[in-house]
Formats: sequence, structure tokens, C-alpha cells
Amino acid sequence: MRRRGLVAGGLSILAVPARAREPVDVALVLAADASGSIDEDELRLQKEGIAKAVADPRVLEAIRSQPLGRTAFAYVEWGSPGGAATMVPWTMVDDAEGAETFGAAVVRAPRSVQSWNAIGDAIVHSVALLEAAPYEATRRIIDISGDGPDMRSLSPSPDARDAAVAKGITINALAIIVRAARRGLADAYARDVIGGPGAFVETAEGRTEFVNALRRKLIREIA
Repeated sequence: MRRRGLVAGGLSILAVPARAREPVDVALVLAADASGSIDEDELRLQKEGIAKAVADPRVLEAIRSQPLGRTAFAYVEWGSPGGAATMVPWTMVDDAEGAETFGAAVVRAPRSVQSWNAIGDAIVHSVALLEAAPYEATRRIIDISGDGPDMRSLSPSPDARDAAVAKGITINALAIIVRAARRGLADAYARDVIGGPGAFVETAEGRTEFVNALRRKLIREIA
């Protein structure tokens, strides 16, 4: 009898259906440069810029304009080879309250420990994050922002990009131009980082322009 009870119990567990993933229009990973070239003030500006951009009424209108009116965001910091880290997990945004919740979590998140500049590994990490998301997204996007090219990835960015695109993921980039020597950064991102249908590079002329550039980028990605 005891044995039959165990079998019956096992069957009842197996019979429980897997929980359906909630549908969203877009699942979007915001992957920010936290490498050694980014000091504390610069990272704070980036994080505050993300919070402001996501909460911008024009971004919220873009979210609401989609068939489901829901976008899921996650925040990742990257830098070290193999060291990309999820700092804010998946958060649903369908109104101003959701945007404020996500933005506040980004601003509060501690800084991850990073060196420099492994964009390919950031893509690999973001792909895994998208595949494990508790949402069923119509579109999956990785949004890479940084002030330098890929230098030390264990998975070079063109290879990581191609693998992501093969899974139906789009990668866009935001090039932060902080000095004249980096004028070719947007071209490097266009060549080595972005991919997928409609992929593009947005440019921010300095960190103070970051929030405006990210807002433009989010509206274009979502809408």
C-alpha cells in the first residue's frame, strides 16, 4: 500500500501542468557598460538615465500602443570576460507605476564587479536571460550601451551576435561618444554588435545626452 501511495503521489505531481508564461509584446534586456572606463558618477548617470527613459510618457505611450500593451525589462551590467551580471530581474511595465518600480530598482542596484570590455559575453548572458524569462514575448531584444568596442570577450561579439540572431533575437546598440578617439564606435557596433530585423545603432554625444538617446532608442524598439 505504501508503495502504491508513492506511485500515485508521483503521478499526481507529474500531472500538474507547467505554468504558462505570461505574454508580452517585447522582452527587452538593457545591458549597460560598467567596465573600468566607467567611474561611479558615470554609471550613476547611466542608471538614472535608464530610469528616466523608461518612465518617459512617450516611451509609456509606445508600450501601450502595442497589441498587449506590456513590455518586460531586465537590467544587466557588463565588462569583465564572462562577468556580465543581471542586476535587476525581469519586471513587467504596462503603466507609470511599473516603469517607476523598474527604474527605482535600477538606480538602487549595487554596482557589479567588472573590468573591461567583453561585449560578446554580455550578449551570451543576455540571450540566456531571455530564454529563461517568465514571459512569452512577441519580440526579444538586447540593448547594448557602451563607450568602447569589444576587446576581451570569451565569445567574440560577431559570433555571439550571430548565435543570438539565429534564435530570433534582435540586438541594438547605443554608442556613447565620450572623446574624439571614439568617433568610429558607432561603426564598430554596426559591424560587430547589432543584428536581426531592423537592428540599428543610436548615438549619444557624451553621457549627458544618454537619456535622450535611450528614450529615442526605446521608442523605436518598442513601437
